[in-house]
Amino acid sequence: MVKRLLQAIRDNGRVALTVLTPQEWEPRALAHTQRARAFTEPYLRRRAEQKRHPVEDFLFTYYTQKPAQLLRWHPGAHTVLTGPGAVERAGWKFYRPLTSAERQQLGLNDDDGAAMVDLPAFLAARREAVDFAHIILSGTAARPAQFGCFGLHEWAMAYKSDENSIRHEYLGLRLGPSGTDEVVEANRIRCTHFDAFRFYAPQASALNELQPTREAQRDLEQPGCLHANMDLYKWAYKLTPVLPSELVMDCFELAWRIRTMDMQASPYDLAEWGYPPIAIETPAGRADYVRAQRGFSAESQLKRAQLKKCIDQLHVDAGL
Repeated sequence: MVKRLLQAIRDNGRVALTVLTPQEWEPRALAHTQRARAFTEPYLRRRAEQKRHPVEDFLFTYYTQKPAQLLRWHPGAHTVLTGPGAVERAGWKFYRPLTSAERQQLGLNDDDGAAMVDLPAFLAARREAVDFAHIILSGTAARPAQFGCFGLHEWAMAYKSDENSIRHEYLGLRLGPSGTDEVVEANRIRCTHFDAFRFYAPQASALNELQPTREAQRDLEQPGCLHANMDLYKWAYKLTPVLPSELVMDCFELAWRIRTMDMQASPYDLAEWGYPPIAIETPAGRADYVRAQRGFSAESQLKRAQLKKCIDQLHVDAGL
């Protein structure tokens, strides 16, 4: 890949600019769109047909990024895109055209299309979100992972519910209402994730050994938690467009796979959807759960480190 660097940006640890020609960046943009469409198009078809999917809809209905936003490719900060396609991007939110002085330094003509992420504008608007993401990612990465939850948060959400009042009312309970309640009552429940705990059935909240709150989130998040690891996608898209979209999609696909395992270990019967259960009410099922959970934790720590590194660079860029 041809790279032309603006050496002056290296002062104070700042990253040098990378200039990409259309031949370099347009194939990346197309590859990203095709990668994202594999997920967005089935969801949009189901939505148009008013159909639901217990696994595949989650990342589009629980999280706030829309399919159209996921489809858009961004190179990330410190990258200049050139060519006709860059002209349109100059008008996108948190993008800007290059100044004449910048063009001259980079050897570009004034009539060349050239745009890049407007990092100062992004930091001015999103500084609080960037700082909070850094707190959560750093704190979570530093804590020991816990692997004894066995996905009981989903069971606690269905506790003391009948078939008509459970959270996913279109799904049947694999063990029935009474069998589900028995699993909850026979196990230690110690969920650390507030955004799972807040959906507990009222009768189950007191059974949780911890009482997570939004304020305590920064102190409780830990890298064994499936939901904390799914949330890497949330922190990634909140940093759009300063993150490269390839990293955002990595986090999306990781969250997709974690969600699949999360629902397989839930009390719901997903046989007709093609998902075999992880029977966490049995020793074998719990062992399967922990084995998969450890794998996701290790994978997530790598992505967490990548996200944190990007935020650390943003702090350098902001002069912090």
